[in-house]
Amino acid sequence: MPRRVDDFRGLTQRSRLRLLHAVQRIPGRLLQELAEEAGLPLNTARDHLRVLEDEGLIARAPVETGRRGRPPNGYSPVRHTEHSPVAERRARAAQERGDALRGLDPELDHRDALGDEAVHQLDALYEHLEDAGLEPEVNDRDLTIGLLPCLYEEMIDPDRPAVCSVHARLVRDQLEQVPGPLELRRLHPFVGPERCVLVLGRQGEAAPSSRAGGIEADRGDADLERAAVRALRGLHDRGREPGR
Repeated sequence: MPRRVDDFRGLTQRSRLRLLHAVQRIPGRLLQELAEEAGLPLNTARDHLRVLEDEGLIARAPVETGRRGRPPNGYSPVRHTEHSPVAERRARAAQERGDALRGLDPELDHRDALGDEAVHQLDALYEHLEDAGLEPEVNDRDLTIGLLPCLYEEMIDPDRPAVCSVHARLVRDQLEQVPGPLELRRLHPFVGPERCVLVLGRQGEAAPSSRAGGIEADRGDADLERAAVRALRGLHDRGREPGR
């Protein structure tokens, strides 16, 4: 499928990932606080935040400080499309494209099994992941999504764990933006070279996937980051085994 003009190009820059991570950790913070945490000059941080806002990943809103004058803006992740016209447009366009594809190929239509709302959640999540360059492979039967490749392989060491927690939060936010029953349940980082797997489930029901291992998606950043490091080390250890 040809790339769209609004692909998430901003996520491939280390500085923007650090800044997005800072926004996700404590929503509503001001520019200066975010710049300090990300280790960026104010003007650079402001430019990066503008890109993330233009891509529908974060939104800004005035924060009352009790001081005179115009209140400064605080930045938060977009969890509801009404907070971001860009996110709303993306969700609507994803549903329209999904409906068009299902009209062309009825074998792609899983609405009878999953329901309209769940299918539209998958439409939006698929396009989010595809636009991030992660080539999602969706299994509608067991609600798993394989991701390949990891575009951040060269970025990492100190930032690799943060990359995993940033993307876990983005997936959770994306599913929340579209009304429906699906939620992110588990992450399986680095199940193969440059490959990760997401496990979804319906609210109030057990996840249909029987895949063992991984980590619960609602764990905190530190746990997600440690799990990613362990998985990566295990992958490297297996690659050094004789005969591999």
